[in-house]
Amino acid sequence: MSVTTRRTRLAAAALAAITAIGGLAACGNDDDEPAAGEKPAKLVVDTFGEFGYDEIVKQYEKDTGIKVELRKTAQLGEYRPKLVRYLATGKGAADVVALEEGILNEFKANPRNWADLAPLVADHSKEYLPWKWELGKAPDGRLIGLPTDVGSLAVCYRKDLFQAAGLPTERDQVSALWADWKGFHEAGLKYKQGSGGKAFIDSITAVSNGVLFQQGSDLFYDKENNIIADTSPAVKNAWETATSMVDISAKAQTWSPEWSGGFKQGTFAATFCPSWMLGIVSDNSGAANKGKWDVAAVPGGGGNWGGSWLGVPEQSKYPKEAAKLAEYLTSAASQVEAFKAKGPLPTNLEALKNDAFLSYTNEYFSNAPTGKIFGESVAKIQPIHLGPKHQAVKENALEPALRAFENGQADKAKAWEQFTKDAKTQGAF
Repeated sequence: MSVTTRRTRLAAAALAAITAIGGLAACGNDDDEPAAGEKPAKLVVDTFGEFGYDEIVKQYEKDTGIKVELRKTAQLGEYRPKLVRYLATGKGAADVVALEEGILNEFKANPRNWADLAPLVADHSKEYLPWKWELGKAPDGRLIGLPTDVGSLAVCYRKDLFQAAGLPTERDQVSALWADWKGFHEAGLKYKQGSGGKAFIDSITAVSNGVLFQQGSDLFYDKENNIIADTSPAVKNAWETATSMVDISAKAQTWSPEWSGGFKQGTFAATFCPSWMLGIVSDNSGAANKGKWDVAAVPGGGGNWGGSWLGVPEQSKYPKEAAKLAEYLTSAASQVEAFKAKGPLPTNLEALKNDAFLSYTNEYFSNAPTGKIFGESVAKIQPIHLGPKHQAVKENALEPALRAFENGQADKAKAWEQFTKDAKTQGAF
């Protein structure tokens, strides 16, 4: 056993002990326990970003008489620490919580924090993408998450800005501009020249995400969860590709006010769009830019960035009803409606074959056939091994180092050194 592996397992055991205490604390609130068979007046759902549940829960409320409170956190980076705190203290967690692929393995470390959904819902194991269903299981076999979406990749671009810069605007022609990442960079340089020096892409961290999640190999961790960020070919390729595009970047940090405002102001002309990003782009861009955006293929031909599961923390006072709500939100019908509302791409096999999904065109994005565009890529998606602290390494090591280079605070070599050093700290588990 390597030193890294031994440290990893010891740290995991320590965290498990801490979070187990939280789980026991939650079970100890006997005074607050509902009476047997008592129906909850309200269930709370915690999500990040936009899951498209606003209208769906209204029907659930009519059907069950149970109110649903949606607690939304804009960024995953803000969401994760809150969930860690809720589990560690044994209080505060919603009845249903979203678990994104980048943080899922971290929370699998202590399955006792989660209700086993298998005995609480019907057997849906054959109804979803097989690998997606399996990833919702903890090491002890309990089912801690029901599948929501996957993040099939595309490029969202501003047709009006492309036209003004002398670039093609039709999605097939735009896709043909960049069969690979070199072509994407060349298109960005043409845009910059034709637009009088304006930025083409929002940031190089967006580029790194696009490259990182289409390679189908180990990223920051190997299969034994040793940190390999400094030697991973996939990470190095993403780094080299991203840093090569600093000359076409608006240097707008993702989720920052400048980034959100940049969609409406035309600060950049393109960004990478996993399907769940469509709702965020349209919300940030506003009604005035409806019909100015469109969707094209991603360089390199595909990839998967993101995707989640819904779990029920053990501390929920109504685990049975919470599991039924999670089941409702991840059903075929709900996944189609969530996609139409905000873009999360279904993982339910029935939903992926649904005519309403396959024929759906997104009016905001110039009536792009987003059901067809994203749906055709689902079968090609392969799961990537993401280690227990993947999200922390990406958000607190890789992206800060890229931004330091992008903003001129460090040269490329120094920024890489910063990343590899911080990755070891952020990735320890």
